[in-house]
Amino acid sequence: MAINATLAQVSNYLIYSAMLVYTGAFIAYAAELAYGNSFIRRQAAVPGDVVGAGSGEQTVPSELVAVAGEARSASSGGPAGGTSARRAAPTGAPSGSATDVDERPARADRVGRIGVSLTVLAFLLHAGAVLTRGLAAGRLPWGNMYEFNVAGALAVTGVFLALLVLGKPVRYLGLFVIGPVLLILGLAVTVLYTQAEQLVPALKSVWLGIHVTAAIVSMGLFTVGMVQTVLYLIQSHREKVAAAVRSPNFMDRLPSAAALDRAAYRMHAFVFPLWTFAIVAGAIWAENAWGRYWGWDPKETWAFITWVVYAGYLHARATVGWRGHKAAYIALVGYGTILFNYLVVNIWIVGLHSYAGVS
Repeated sequence: MAINATLAQVSNYLIYSAMLVYTGAFIAYAAELAYGNSFIRRQAAVPGDVVGAGSGEQTVPSELVAVAGEARSASSGGPAGGTSARRAAPTGAPSGSATDVDERPARADRVGRIGVSLTVLAFLLHAGAVLTRGLAAGRLPWGNMYEFNVAGALAVTGVFLALLVLGKPVRYLGLFVIGPVLLILGLAVTVLYTQAEQLVPALKSVWLGIHVTAAIVSMGLFTVGMVQTVLYLIQSHREKVAAAVRSPNFMDRLPSAAALDRAAYRMHAFVFPLWTFAIVAGAIWAENAWGRYWGWDPKETWAFITWVVYAGYLHARATVGWRGHKAAYIALVGYGTILFNYLVVNIWIVGLHSYAGVS
């Protein structure tokens, strides 16, 4: 089948358009967090709140208490709440101080909603680019590393939007999800770009749609889990510093370290069966294509190493009760094996899976 050059060019235009809109969404998410940080630093001074701290009590600056309530509501897309965030300005307070307290979180929320809208628009443009690429070649559009990158980035955004549609309070992830998406697409269009062309014979199989699709979705889920893990490590470190000592910043608008740890664990527990299925499907495809289920090809080997690392992560949490940093480091090692398999094995190590399409 001849390649439709017009549709292939449309796909390229849609990718660049999606990247432009993703950039706008990235700026909006950054502005939302910056607005919150500005609110912390500039709000009118009010007496400190006393909260329990282990066996004693600790006086925490009220701006930190206020923003703790805003972080949950802003990340879920709702209006800022909590009595601290709504504290009225004292009688005789300077003009405008009450407005600062009440309106800045609302403005940050509006900017965050704009970010979500731009993300949806970018996702549609991105999906259109994947679709037109497939139509241009008359096949599934993930036959080389460029196409896998583009489809994988779409999966990352899709996971984020799916969590929002399900009502999960994950808008705080916007900045940290769209950033990697832009990096992936930038790598695709500058380093990995390949003209639309027909598949090599070994890839002409129904298993391309089964095995590779499962792998692409898994990449999206693993990437979101990695982002949550990194944020957990940062937030955990911050929480070890006394609230009265640390400087307020945008991390105050994110969930607690414990909540981030649970979210990362759930993401990894959800994706692990799908990754297992992707490996099994690949083995079945290998038997159809090469007459054996497993041959310890470099890509097969590293896919298995990834499976072992994440199995160890889940096992450690379920049996020996590893939580927090120990489990997080294992999860990051697992994502490191994914990157090695994708970037090093695909490009520089020769094997039966050498279909990167990168010259």
